[in-house]
Amino acid sequence: MSSQLLPSIDVDAAATSTDCVLLDVREYEEWMSGHAPTAVHVPMSKLMDRVAELDRGSRTICICRSGNRSAKVTMWLREQGFDAVNMTGGMQSWASYGHPIVNHAGNPGVVI
Repeated sequence: MSSQLLPSIDVDAAATSTDCVLLDVREYEEWMSGHAPTAVHVPMSKLMDRVAELDRGSRTICICRSGNRSAKVTMWLREQGFDAVNMTGGMQSWASYGHPIVNHAGNPGVVI
């Protein structure tokens, strides 16, 4: 599947989406520093082992730092039958658009 054909969603649409799962696929340290408040964390490196934890009945918006890793995850999830889309620009765009970011303790976070 070409990345040009990969379904995507922009940051503002992702931030206001309801009835979907924000899936953050970054590594542990990245997640701990800052993530979208409602996101679910499953690192890309653990996804194959943990895919059963994901809700197949909801749209999954895949997120990473810049959109590259999440594009790969989106493609893989779609091959598994998920309604998955890639968030364009990742958490860097999320932060630049001023959407909230929290750290592991629920305090204001940063994207690393």
